[in-house]
Amino acid sequence: MAGANKGDRLARAAEVIRLEAQTIAGLVERLDGGFEEAVDRILACRGMVIVTGMGKAGLVGAKLSATLASTGTPSIALHPTEAMHGDLGRIRPDDIVLVLSNSGETEELRTLLPHVRRIGAAILTITGEPESSIAKLSDCLLDLGPVDEACPLGLAPTASTSAMMALGDALAMVVLAERGFGREEFARFHPSGALGRKLMKVSEIMRTGAELPLVPLGTRVKDVLLTMSRTPGRPGAALIVDGAQHLVGIFTDGDLRRLLERDHNQIGRAVDEFMGRAPKTIGPDAFLDDAERLLRAHKIDQIAVVDAAGKAVGLVDVQDLLDTRAG
Repeated sequence: MAGANKGDRLARAAEVIRLEAQTIAGLVERLDGGFEEAVDRILACRGMVIVTGMGKAGLVGAKLSATLASTGTPSIALHPTEAMHGDLGRIRPDDIVLVLSNSGETEELRTLLPHVRRIGAAILTITGEPESSIAKLSDCLLDLGPVDEACPLGLAPTASTSAMMALGDALAMVVLAERGFGREEFARFHPSGALGRKLMKVSEIMRTGAELPLVPLGTRVKDVLLTMSRTPGRPGAALIVDGAQHLVGIFTDGDLRRLLERDHNQIGRAVDEFMGRAPKTIGPDAFLDDAERLLRAHKIDQIAVVDAAGKAVGLVDVQDLLDTRAG
């Protein structure tokens, strides 16, 4: 009996997922001029996109507002009831009010929108009922189409909110692309967490100044070792440069081990004979995930950082990347 119950649970769960996936997939055929108009309006908006909805749609709206704000479109979420008790003052004529309502008849929104109209803000609506009261109050409409909720009672917002989320994400991502919003801008809005780490620049963690072991061509290996040992942080490599500070090679702990295995008496000779002459390099404006990919692809522990002229300006050690994860 228990096995049958578990089977029923899995079958019911699978049906919910299938139904929501079908609903989202059906949105593709409903993309039309209304979607393009919505994109144009958001791109031209001189104010904010204020997202509002009631209940579960309001929660989806809060997420959509956060997505817009984090990808270059100023946005806030507004609760329709709070709007009628003073927060209506958040809305300005240059704003767009983006309304989420599957039924298009949500009482709180029907009460709010005439006031939005008087303020002069544009109204953009995502709904499953294009002939509804809210749709008729709107300047631009995105139609979800008929939606069968995945709830066994046909009542709890499930497929409809999934569709709203997907259509909202599509809107935000098209706007992002047309703004030319790139990794540089994304990094400014995501300074913390895993995303923030990935979008940090090499220049933010590279070793410079007293922590950067630079030695000129012709330096004896044993003196290179002294430089590495005396450099704060004890880097596992030294960068070999010419008189103009251009990078010409790298000498690592691995190079030292290989040298000692052959003949330890050679540490009095010039490092030029033993250094790596084609070191992997990266620019200071590259992202940390680029540096990490380079380390992993070539199975190395250090990367030299060079500027546009090929001058050595920094060093990134694998430990530096690990430290950013720990932080």
